[in-house]
Amino acid sequence: MIPRRAVVSWVVYDLANTIFSMGVVSLYFPELVKLSVGAESADATLSIVQSISYGIIFLLSPLLGAMTDRAGRRMPFLVWSTAISVTATALIARGPFVSAAALFIVANATYQAGLQFYDALLVNVTTPENRGRIGGIGVGVGYIGSFVAIALGRAFGPDDFPTLFLSLALAFLLFALPCFLFVREPRDRPRRQVFGWRVIRESTAETIRTLRSGREYPGLLRFLVGRVFYTDAINTVIGFMALYALNVAAAAGLEPDAASFAKDMIMLGAISCAVPAGFVWGRIADRIGPKRTLDAVLYLWMGTFVLAAAVGAFELSLGWLALVACLAGVGLAGTWSADRPYMLRLAPPHRIGEFYGLYGMVGRFSAITGPALWGLTTYLLVQQSGLPVLMGEAAAIVVLLAMIVIGYVILRPVSDAPRHWGDDPLSSSDRPTL
Repeated sequence: MIPRRAVVSWVVYDLANTIFSMGVVSLYFPELVKLSVGAESADATLSIVQSISYGIIFLLSPLLGAMTDRAGRRMPFLVWSTAISVTATALIARGPFVSAAALFIVANATYQAGLQFYDALLVNVTTPENRGRIGGIGVGVGYIGSFVAIALGRAFGPDDFPTLFLSLALAFLLFALPCFLFVREPRDRPRRQVFGWRVIRESTAETIRTLRSGREYPGLLRFLVGRVFYTDAINTVIGFMALYALNVAAAAGLEPDAASFAKDMIMLGAISCAVPAGFVWGRIADRIGPKRTLDAVLYLWMGTFVLAAAVGAFELSLGWLALVACLAGVGLAGTWSADRPYMLRLAPPHRIGEFYGLYGMVGRFSAITGPALWGLTTYLLVQQSGLPVLMGEAAAIVVLLAMIVIGYVILRPVSDAPRHWGDDPLSSSDRPTL
């Protein structure tokens, strides 16, 4: 019997990390970038900083996942990654922009690592029958963290960035604590050596063997490749939505303070749609399966990106952008409600850490390529060709739309039928060490 407080605590951590993702990644660090380097250079600068951050975790994800399998636990890794992210976030904007960028890179990389450990803990607070529902509740409740982030932003605003980032860090830590205290992991595997060069060599070799022997894990590699493409677009939307909203508001003639307020209200609309959508998508995933659910979500994303590109290309009103934001909120909730259970269908239970490392790795790879594509597109069209900023951003959205279509096509043959895995004998290199 899984204790209710463990389930609630796991769900509340989703709220905690959403405070970071919305407050730091989506809203206020991009605003800090724009104020620091100017509107024309903001997209390219932000894309470089984000790509570096995601590049670090892309390289480390498989190793970190393998290390959690060896340790037989994921919670200590979650605690340390969260602590580092909180500390770095609290220090942003207390010096020159270069130091703020470096701290963001550390904070975001460790936050992303924590997501990998947190997602893998889903198996400890659910059963196969309720996994979609609990995951969906986590998504829905998690988006409430966005209200917290926006409330803190309205309280401190761009006039006091140091206090704003400190408050976001403290809120992240506060809501993360219940998960650290009440989610328990069974130690059903012997502890093995976790750190050292030998571990790095063996874990890397095992990851390469897994990729080469993809036929032993039906659908896994195709799912991972498809995930690169659709998360490419989604992660980029998360990172650039605030800048896009600011530019649409500026094109509508709003002053900077009014544009910032409009941006926050548009983001609030997205969250308001995402919260109930998480609960609904989770139940749908349990009823029809994660694959059909994800297919429906990707169709929704295609329509959303078409409308989003039209807003910039034709300078449509803020009302249209608010509609785009609401559709994006529903799409985000659906993506994560289907995505995590889908991965658990494809991963053998005894190697969840390693497979979530691969899952995280492809997500981080897409988080590198997405901002890089956005930055390159806007650089060529805006800074080199002289197009208006909104036209360049609309073109970048069309590029992201193509990524979603490619991801959908790749995923079509992948079945989400339950797998039946054999035992997990330890290889000679995995024997317990004293």
